[in-house]
Amino acid sequence: MQASSEELQNQTQARLGKVQDYLGKGTLHQLRQMVNGLRPVEIAQLIESAPPAARAVIWDLVDKSTLGEVLEELSEEVRSTYLSNIDAEDIATLTEGLETDNLVDILQALPEQVIQEVLEAMDNQDRERVEKILPYPEDTAGGLTNTDTITVRPRFTLDVVLRYLRRHPELPPSTDSLIVVNRKDDYLGLLPLSKVLTSDPNTTVRELMVSDTNAIRADMPDVEVAKLFEQHDWVSAPVVNENGQLLGRITIDDVVDVIREEAAHNIMSFAGLDEDDDTFATVRKSTPRRAIWLGINLLTALLASSVIDLFQETIDKVVALAVLMPIVASMGGVAGSQTLTLVIRGMATGKIGQNNLRWLISREVAVGFINGMIWALIMGAIAGLWFRDPIIPFIIGSAMLINLIMAAIAGSVLPSILKAMKIDPALAGGVTLTTITDVTGFFAFLGLATLCYA
Repeated sequence: MQASSEELQNQTQARLGKVQDYLGKGTLHQLRQMVNGLRPVEIAQLIESAPPAARAVIWDLVDKSTLGEVLEELSEEVRSTYLSNIDAEDIATLTEGLETDNLVDILQALPEQVIQEVLEAMDNQDRERVEKILPYPEDTAGGLTNTDTITVRPRFTLDVVLRYLRRHPELPPSTDSLIVVNRKDDYLGLLPLSKVLTSDPNTTVRELMVSDTNAIRADMPDVEVAKLFEQHDWVSAPVVNENGQLLGRITIDDVVDVIREEAAHNIMSFAGLDEDDDTFATVRKSTPRRAIWLGINLLTALLASSVIDLFQETIDKVVALAVLMPIVASMGGVAGSQTLTLVIRGMATGKIGQNNLRWLISREVAVGFINGMIWALIMGAIAGLWFRDPIIPFIIGSAMLINLIMAAIAGSVLPSILKAMKIDPALAGGVTLTTITDVTGFFAFLGLATLCYA
């Protein structure tokens, strides 16, 4: 029975407590036994959950025979830290037996010179497999491709295919179909294992193969691959190069990783962070990354403050304006973030494009107008009772209405504009939207106040 996510987290924390206990007592032998009694994925999770000092000790205690599988499970940043301290021959030894796509992921984190040294240290068969996939970036179908496939020719009978399969000690994981190719390795179609097992042994592969399932091009983005798997409920899918020749296949376990990484990317990007950022990275590493986005945020805050400064005389006359200003900006920011998140998610899942964006903008503007009217009336009543000034309710109500409509427009349009500029909407959308709603809110609120109190 598989443990739930919460149970796995509790197990990791319990193990981390034992690590700290063993380190405190200096009983490294017991710690070694505990670490090497875990599965590679559990060791990787323990390493990523440990502070730097404990992490270094755990890594040194892992059996050499397991290090390659542990490397495979580590996040890109943590993995790179360890790879930088391992020579090329040891990397080739540690990664022997790994699936091609995972091996390529590890190699792509290395400098070009080191990659060549690792390739030279491999045996010919492993080198050929890796060199087929290595040119493709990790975020493409080619980067997800595993060359461990079983191919058959269309002229063979099922009897021949079955005898061929029995010669294998085991089938590659997630094998639901055999891939049909010609002598030049051109992709022709798929032969489901279910048909192999249930059809007449004298039937040829050509008669039973499924030829209407297109292979995935190696340069297709991994997010698009994940969408195809979702739409067609695939367990695996063949991958071809630009000439239609078979490279290998992608399996559902790799697609699940893509989905998880995309979700992590969207969450972390809203804070200006990378999904591969190490949770327990050192202060020296963490500080510069965050400083960049703090600097960008400071510039946008200065822009909003400069708008306030334009109306300094009006604020000096009516102190209540200083009290109410943050409410206008905050309401616009929250409303805009709701729309922005909805649109970014819709674009990521392929539900939003040029053909339906205009309708979505109209809907969001209508929602912004209705919400603006509702909360303008409520806040206007509160402001009137609070400050006993008949003009202030009109000012704050009108400013909130204007800002909520602008927030709806900005939240709807920004992702498309940023995407056209080759900027990640999840990364830059939040900062840009906040600037727009702050500037609009302050300008509308203080501008109306200046007109009313002039």
